[in-house]
Amino acid sequence: MHDLKSIRDDAAAFDQALSRRGVAPVSAEILDLDTKRRAAQTELQELLALRNERSKAIGMARGKGLPVEALMAEVASIKDRVAGLEVSERELGDVLETKLAAIPNLPDPSTPEGKDEHDNVLVRSWGEPAKLSFTPKQHFELGEGLGQGVGSLMDFGRAAKLAGARFTVLKGPLARLERALAAFMLDLHTGEFGYTEVVPPALVNDQTMFGTGQLPKFADDQFKTTDGRWLIPTAEVPLTNLTADEIIEEKDLPLRWTAYTPCFRMEAGAAGRDTRGMIRQHQFSKVEMVSVVHPDLSEAEHERMTHCAEAVLQRLGLPYRVMLLCTGDMGFGARKTYDIEVWLPGQGTYREISSCSNCGEFQARRMKTRLRPKEGKGTRFVHTLNGSGLAVGRTMVAVLENYQQEDGSIRVPDALIPYMGGLERIR
Repeated sequence: MHDLKSIRDDAAAFDQALSRRGVAPVSAEILDLDTKRRAAQTELQELLALRNERSKAIGMARGKGLPVEALMAEVASIKDRVAGLEVSERELGDVLETKLAAIPNLPDPSTPEGKDEHDNVLVRSWGEPAKLSFTPKQHFELGEGLGQGVGSLMDFGRAAKLAGARFTVLKGPLARLERALAAFMLDLHTGEFGYTEVVPPALVNDQTMFGTGQLPKFADDQFKTTDGRWLIPTAEVPLTNLTADEIIEEKDLPLRWTAYTPCFRMEAGAAGRDTRGMIRQHQFSKVEMVSVVHPDLSEAEHERMTHCAEAVLQRLGLPYRVMLLCTGDMGFGARKTYDIEVWLPGQGTYREISSCSNCGEFQARRMKTRLRPKEGKGTRFVHTLNGSGLAVGRTMVAVLENYQQEDGSIRVPDALIPYMGGLERIR
């Protein structure tokens, strides 16, 4: 959500910032609605004052035995005009709020300008892709080749029978590997990086989805239940909204939360993309990180959060690179985003495994979350950040492809062996 005052103060700067994201100017339309609503509010206040004045005059006239019919007729007329203005003011306000809610966050000055992923900027890389002595397989080839008896350890056929396309059934050691990865990530984030583990609801209401920017613009990308709740597309949604409608004392910041949850996405725009395997699923698991911080510290927190996500890949020995997203590839609520892309030898390319975003005060305005400074009066909007720490399914994909052996078995990364009950190889 955007501050109307900032648009009034410098509409040209607002439109210029939006133009960096490829969004057409909107300030004229916003300010026109704002002017009409404020005019309605002013007229409404004047009419209410006049009605009070005339009502007092009626009382005085009656006390003196004077006729009051004309005054009463005027008050009745004012009442009708007030009712009409109240409807008009409310409708203008609703339209204005809807327009503002559909405008993406303004990019940070350090966010590079560009149209799509081809304009993203490489920040750094870690690790060297292994040079295998055999032709590497993709994760779904490996997963389907594992296991004995009834079905493979990565079973897409039975998943399709149960739920349709873009679902997976994991069994045996691969099911344990997913659990191991999640436990490893949570232990790292809570034990070393100061995050508090949370188990949030996986179903949320409209206001919660609105607070982090999923509604109204991305309703078609979400799963909705028959009672009006939404399945979370990421734990960012409930975690960030833990502070909705609250004023937080500055001394209590920063707040850092992490959660391991199932996530659900329609993948409405993914037709024909990643149709095989676990890269793009309707249901997947993710360990999420969320920070709520003082506005002056969000840039530093963004760097910190990104390094926390990187640490997972480093401990697992998975090569990756960090990309600074351009304005055209950045998410709706973000002002600056780092994507972490892991090397997948089966595909021979890097693929996104984490996205760490600084949303500034964009979400806080939608959630009405403020902080009370230690000194001075008034309140300020907090800044919110979120990042995958990591997407568990995609991390499994990376482990399978990077630790594959020529015989099709998978070597378990050293960091995960304790979580796998000592198992060193999946055959």
